[in-house]
Amino acid sequence: MVRLVDEEATAPRGSGGLVVGNYCHDVILRDGRIVGESLGGAASFVSNVFDGLSLDCSYVAKVGIDFAYSVTHPPRAFCSAALTTVFHAHFDGDAERLLRCVNTCEPIFPSDLPAGQFDFGLAVGVAGEILPDTLARMLDLCRLVFVDVQALIRTFDPIDGTVRLVPLKDSEFWHLVPRIGFLKASAEEAPFVDVQETRKWCCVVVTDGEDGCRVYTKDEELRIPPFPTVQIDPTGAGDSFLGGFVAGLVRGLSMPDAALLGNFFGSLTVRQIGIPRFIPKMFQRVKDRLERKGLDSRRGAGATVLQNSVEFEEFRKCLSEATRLESTTDQEIVDDRHLDIENFSKVETGVNQDNHSHRQASKLLVSSVFDAA
Repeated sequence: MVRLVDEEATAPRGSGGLVVGNYCHDVILRDGRIVGESLGGAASFVSNVFDGLSLDCSYVAKVGIDFAYSVTHPPRAFCSAALTTVFHAHFDGDAERLLRCVNTCEPIFPSDLPAGQFDFGLAVGVAGEILPDTLARMLDLCRLVFVDVQALIRTFDPIDGTVRLVPLKDSEFWHLVPRIGFLKASAEEAPFVDVQETRKWCCVVVTDGEDGCRVYTKDEELRIPPFPTVQIDPTGAGDSFLGGFVAGLVRGLSMPDAALLGNFFGSLTVRQIGIPRFIPKMFQRVKDRLERKGLDSRRGAGATVLQNSVEFEEFRKCLSEATRLESTTDQEIVDDRHLDIENFSKVETGVNQDNHSHRQASKLLVSSVFDAA
């Protein structure tokens, strides 16, 4: 049985954006021991960016009656017959992260989507909750749709839930690719996308860790530089990137500037644990800059900003200055996260294992995006 949330069902329709993807419970384990728990799901990270930039959206997410977190945008439905989606991220020794989905909530069906038309949509499923028919319905409802490829190519081991990837061409979504506006993938996911083929049908954006990101259109490839950052928790950085990228395009930025804004939010996200807490002053500075660039675009100045142009470098400098406004303390990061800091500080492969300080054990990286569920 599904209980609908009236606030979402009666929200005004016909403009703004539509974000589709379930909320999750994320659990982080180090050598078999739980060292962190937090709200998860791509939609939660995207909404964190959109809300800070005052981007109006409707959200469609499902959770179980066990859902443990308070969120700004209530789930579309509470499912009494299913529990909330749960991911376990395992870090053992120096091995790469092993991601397992240990429980899945029910899928999001086409009938769960609101009526009306939307300026843009984001399909950001993490555990197979977005069905092919649901994505097709989103493409009908939204003028432009952005898709995180993890929503399309993830599969799960039937025994232990280990996350695996399948080629996009072999998925049930391939026939919909020509209708998609932008497809975002991590560097790990990119080989399963066949970028050179897929870029013929839609724009492909590949987040590439310390190398920034790459944007592939049918005729062009852009390489967008990263921002220096301190990595503590990679979870959700790709989702924050997508939120920044979409917000930039919606606000009228050029493709390079929008990708740079995505890198900016991805770099800030890895500095915190779980859903990042961005200070209002930073958001205000970014919004002011977006407004100025939007005015320039409407006046015809800067409408075709090129990578490495003077305008691009000025925007990059502005975002670098905004980064310095972020001064979240360790205690603020830990609050409400239920974290074992001594053990969590060792999660990222390559950090100094001899230093148990949460900050000191973090690795200084030149990085923009580290994707995780």
